[in-house]
Order: sequence, then structure tokens, then C-alpha cells
Amino acid sequence: MPEKLIEIVRREGVGHVEAYFSPGAYSGQWFEIFAGGGDRVETRERITVDDLYAVEALNVQVPFAVGKELIDGQLGREVSACLREIPTDVELGTRGAGELVADGGHADQAWLLLNDPSEKTGIGWVIAGKLMARKRPRLIPVYDSVVRCQFGAPKQVWLKLHDQLAENDGELRAALAEVRATTGVDDKMSILRVLDIVLWRRHVKEHLRNQPTTCPQRHCVAL
Repeated sequence: MPEKLIEIVRREGVGHVEAYFSPGAYSGQWFEIFAGGGDRVETRERITVDDLYAVEALNVQVPFAVGKELIDGQLGREVSACLREIPTDVELGTRGAGELVADGGHADQAWLLLNDPSEKTGIGWVIAGKLMARKRPRLIPVYDSVVRCQFGAPKQVWLKLHDQLAENDGELRAALAEVRATTGVDDKMSILRVLDIVLWRRHVKEHLRNQPTTCPQRHCVAL
């Protein structure tokens, strides 16, 4: 039976986060905070070179032609128009977040622009999500095949996670914040990043040893 997120975070959270942030362990330690963060005032409404470089800390790379289009092309202008409508202080699981991440919401619109398979600028759902997580770390989770496998590849994952983070007066958000505080991680790091680290570390080795469709831990986390 799939486990609840709150149980996993309370049991495994501190160990995984401490291991992830041990010196030199993972380049992803710098993803959110590199160059002051993607949501800093000066650049929060546009994709920058810093953002493109930061996602490489998570082992993905935006193709040069797409990066150029995001920085000074029409795609960049369209994504910026969406970002202007997404506050940087709205946290997933709190008031106002659901409408931003729902189908047709401003965050969803930006993600669709980045992930459009009909365009040469489409960069795929993983990189699109990581760029969005860089720009709005409190609202958009990092989400890749390792985490998706545990959730069972659900639709509307942002909205489902929003509901989990909102229930029981934010019990899961509080547990993630406690892990962050206990491990001494920079409080500039979002609690969504804490959750991603916990879920990614607990499953990545087994996931890589198996084809995703036969992975023994497929759909082992309730969402």
C-alpha cells in the first residue's frame, strides 16, 4: 500500500537531506540559491543565463538554441508574460496557489510554453518543470522520472501535491520545515525542494537499476 508523504518525511527526511547537503555530495545543492535565486527581484519575471546554468546542477541542459530564444526571443517574452502573473511569495498548499497551478493557470501556461512538443523550442516536461521550479521555488516542485515513478505518474501532480500540503492545517508543510531547520539547511531553500530531495534520494538507485515500468517501488507514495 502506498505510504503517506507525512510518514516518509518524518521517518526519512533528516537523513536524506543531511546526506544530500554533505560537502561535495551533489551539485543540486546550489540549484535554488545560485546567483541569488531565480525569483530574486531583478530577474523574477524573465529567464536568465543564471537560470539556464542553475538547472544544469540537476543534471539537465537546455539546448543552446532554446536558451537563446528564452533569453531574447518570442518564447522568452511569452514566458515572461506568464511569470509576471505569478507572485514569488505564494507557497504551494496555501491560499491562492491552487488556481496558479491548475490547468489553465499562469504556472500551467508557462510550463506548456516550455514543454510544447509541436515547437522546436519544446524542452520536455522534466526540464520545463525544473526551470519553473527555479523561477518559483515556493510554488513549483522539482519533478522528474524518479519522483514520478513513486507517485505512479499521476495527472495534475502540482494540484494533487497542493492538496496534500494544505490538508490538516499544513501538517506536511510544517514537517518539511522542521526537517529543514533540523538539518541546518539555508532557510532560503524551499520546503518543496526538501520534499524533492527526500523522495529522489530514497528511490534513485533502485529506479536506475530497473526499467520504470517494472520498478518494484512504482506507485509507492500516496498522492
